[in-house]
Amino acid sequence: MAAFILARLLTLLPVLWGVSVVVFLLIHLIPGTALQLFLGTQVDMTPAQMDELRRLFGLNKPLPLQYADWIGRVVRGDFGVSLRTSRPVLPDILARLPVSVELTVLALLFALAVALPIGIASAIRRGTAEDAAIRVGGLVGLSIPNFWLATMLLLFLPGRVLPIASIGVYVRFFADPIGNLTVLALPAFSLGVVLTAVIMRFVRSSLLEVLEQDYVRTARAKGLRERLVIDRHALRNALIPVITVVGFQAGYLLGGTVVIEEVFALPGMGRLALNAIAQRDYPVVQGVVLVIAGLFVLTNIMVDVLYAYVDPRVRYR
Repeated sequence: MAAFILARLLTLLPVLWGVSVVVFLLIHLIPGTALQLFLGTQVDMTPAQMDELRRLFGLNKPLPLQYADWIGRVVRGDFGVSLRTSRPVLPDILARLPVSVELTVLALLFALAVALPIGIASAIRRGTAEDAAIRVGGLVGLSIPNFWLATMLLLFLPGRVLPIASIGVYVRFFADPIGNLTVLALPAFSLGVVLTAVIMRFVRSSLLEVLEQDYVRTARAKGLRERLVIDRHALRNALIPVITVVGFQAGYLLGGTVVIEEVFALPGMGRLALNAIAQRDYPVVQGVVLVIAGLFVLTNIMVDVLYAYVDPRVRYR
């Protein structure tokens, strides 16, 4: 197991390198530069002064040299300095990371708490009116964009009617746990609705497939209670593909917090990246994308390790 985890961790390096190359090139292909936004309406800059500013920002070098300088600092743990605030990038990302991670975890917990029992109930009651209603609800959940849902909740649930429908307010968990969960309730709900529908559909389809297996029919023929058949024999095997989906979706949720954090004005990593993109703050955008990519790969590694605990047939050598 240790050798497998180490090998998977090593795969993190080429993934992050590829992500860094793509993000670096895409950002520099966007029309406009950070200097244009930095100067604003100032038009009295001489060409010599512009050249000096480009030298200070490191924008006077060819793109390959700019990338080499940047990636060399990243390897040493230095993500550079923000072009807008002149602050180190990594401390700003780490300060906002807990907000995005907590929002992702809450959305994931909400999705699992709702999707698992509903998906199981739909599979057990296959072909009934309840099953049809659950399937229709899943399609509706898949069709709702999370940013639209978040906007509608803010419009129709103002703070004076429902205290949790607030915007621009954030309290850290350890400072006020109840206040923190209250503030993040609607953002987590908005982010987790689509994931709930995805997980529910996978739970239903996977459990239906397992219920058709010979060992399940044998367990029923022995006279085991249906609940025991579902809990001990069918559900555990049905969770294998569900774990895969949850692992991938957790990474997508972390990236999807960008819009939700902007709608609810949460001081998270996604909102930091969105503002940095608008301001052409290259080091911040590249740092945020690298952190998200790293967390995505780490999540997938955790999913692979979890396989061995859910399914005893899986062994890593």
